[in-house]
Amino acid sequence: MNGAALIAIAATIGNFLQGWDNATIAGAVVYIKKELELGAAIEGLIVAMSLIGATLITTCSGTISDSIGRRPMLIASSMFYFLSGLIMLWSPNVYVLLLARLLDGFGIGLAVTLVPLYISETAPSEIRGLLNTLPQFTGSGGMFLAYCMVFSMSLAASPSWRLMLGVLSIPSLLYFALTVFYLPESPRWLVSKGKMLEAKRVLQKLRGREDVSGEMALLVEGLAVGGETSLEEYIIGPSDELGDDQDPTGHEDDQIKLYGPEAGLSWVAKPASTGQSRVSLVSRQGSMVNQSIPLMDPLVALFGSVHEKMLPEASGSMRSMLFPNFGSMFSTAEPNVVKNDEEEWDEESLHREGEGSASDDGGPTDEEDGDLRAPLMNMRRNSSLVQGGGGGGGGDAMGIGGGWQLAWKWSERDGEDGKKEGGFKRIYLHQEGPAASRRGSLVSIAGGDGGGAGGEGGGEYFQAAALVSQPALYSKDILDRRPVGPAMVHPLETSGNVSVWDALLEPGVKRALIVGIGIQILQQFSGINGVLYYTPQILQQAGVGVLLANLGMGADSSSFLISGLTNFLMLPCIAVAMRFMDIAGRRSLLLTTLPVLIISLIALVIGNVFDFGTLAHAIISTTCVVIYFCTFVMGYGPIPNILCSEIFPTRVRGICIAICALVFWICDVIVTYSLPVMLSSIGLAGVFGIYAVVCVISWVFIFLRVPETKGMPLEVITEFFAVGAKQSAAAKGE
Repeated sequence: MNGAALIAIAATIGNFLQGWDNATIAGAVVYIKKELELGAAIEGLIVAMSLIGATLITTCSGTISDSIGRRPMLIASSMFYFLSGLIMLWSPNVYVLLLARLLDGFGIGLAVTLVPLYISETAPSEIRGLLNTLPQFTGSGGMFLAYCMVFSMSLAASPSWRLMLGVLSIPSLLYFALTVFYLPESPRWLVSKGKMLEAKRVLQKLRGREDVSGEMALLVEGLAVGGETSLEEYIIGPSDELGDDQDPTGHEDDQIKLYGPEAGLSWVAKPASTGQSRVSLVSRQGSMVNQSIPLMDPLVALFGSVHEKMLPEASGSMRSMLFPNFGSMFSTAEPNVVKNDEEEWDEESLHREGEGSASDDGGPTDEEDGDLRAPLMNMRRNSSLVQGGGGGGGGDAMGIGGGWQLAWKWSERDGEDGKKEGGFKRIYLHQEGPAASRRGSLVSIAGGDGGGAGGEGGGEYFQAAALVSQPALYSKDILDRRPVGPAMVHPLETSGNVSVWDALLEPGVKRALIVGIGIQILQQFSGINGVLYYTPQILQQAGVGVLLANLGMGADSSSFLISGLTNFLMLPCIAVAMRFMDIAGRRSLLLTTLPVLIISLIALVIGNVFDFGTLAHAIISTTCVVIYFCTFVMGYGPIPNILCSEIFPTRVRGICIAICALVFWICDVIVTYSLPVMLSSIGLAGVFGIYAVVCVISWVFIFLRVPETKGMPLEVITEFFAVGAKQSAAAKGE
């Protein structure tokens, strides 16, 4: 996790530069319009030119990043920052300045779009929200330091706006060095291109351990887009040879064999009926569709059912008891030969001749040493569920995040020639009920009245909800060819068998795009970036100079100082958001902070509509602006980008985030360019009144449409979107 955190910090230098630019142009434009004698339209164009550049580059950034990778795009971002800084330092006229601002926008667009994506693809699930709040923290830190610089320059007799803007090229050199020499490529992108060896090395660096096979398996499974995903429920226990008197269900014929990515682990599972369970995810499907809150997306209830019913110790107990160590997932063995060599999976290696392989009886069989012959996985039977204990060195390799586990089950069918044919199903498991002793009854397990851990039988059974779907490694095309025994495809082939545009039309992806685009539009029309760019002028109009008149400062310097102090106060607020992003969750933070935003905006409107005196007006306006900023960065600032980086499948994540970012920048341009005109026409009260209405609409949209994604692996989140879209379609069909 230290490796992932350092990588995230290095990547967010791009957001630091964005914040630096926001503050310097807010200060420099005060002097630019005086020296160049600009009207309001050209003034707005200078500020908005970087947003136009960001919009233009975003139109192609997603497709290019999906093609050549995330890291090259971040390198390009640093180069655009550097070049724009040099040109702004020179800028002999307004036309050259506009060109420099356009290049600056290219750097901003790439950083804002791709840094959250990059962090989400490299961070562990448990701290993904925290690390993805870092861009907000570094951006605000950049604004604070830049305002300090602008304030000190404003005290000079003739402040140089060219120097204010040109300093950007200095920190951009650090960003360039970090992106070139330190940042690795995203492991999820590497897996999507079949570069298994490089992906493994990057994961080992990020996680600080050698054994990353379980996460490698997860990344490969995340290549699939769409497919039929179902919700099931199991009672899971160790797969040691049980007699009839030891079968916890009393129906041994109903048991299913589950296999995990580690060589040597398998389990037995009993399908649990919803009538026996009081905490089942599956049993809540009815309430997901037939809910009491009108207009609420069933997807919100589906995600909420996981978090609301999650056991307090679910993650720890699951990680310590189920699948304690991950071994080698991938095997490119010839029939009847078992290997654990990921090198043969690298895209530079020769592809195997023929993807199907067989065991003697049409299903996974056991050698004398217990190894399965299935080329999909190398596993042994009769492994104890509690093998390895809970806190050993291998504990760091357990699970796939948030108490979720990855496994597969083998199912058989009768072929036309009478032989048994079978296939694997991917399963994401989540512990839903407490542990019970091996001799406990099914009812006691499901109802939570079972025995404690470590029962007399030496093993435990858990109730788990399961997302079951077709695995990426065992494609439907292979299944349609009716192979005898399991077969698998190369990840590079798996990731390329669905066109990007077909993937975008998948119901789950479309549902995620509605969430991402909607929250980006509403965030921008809540006015934050317009206020950030014009903070000094807004504070001047609010009469902030009165507050610092006794210090002998001019109105410009006073507004810069207040702006810098505001950004300084935002830093601890962002730190609080970082602390709670993975605890309270994204949705909860939004629903909690938006009412504060609304109240501060309404108070600001009242303070400007009624005459409370010059001093009272300045105090009310300044206080409300500070509260607005500090509350915004705790929720509505970082979370839209975090959500957009989490809810799309790997195969189309880049282009989907680019679509959301394009909407973001278009709305940003509209807000920023129109704000000076709105300030001169309807004043502060009218502007902030509009923003207050948008915040109310935002709260309603988030409550009804935005699910909670904290702590869940990215691949599980996308599976839930697929399930939610399917359930919604079924409900409308009824």
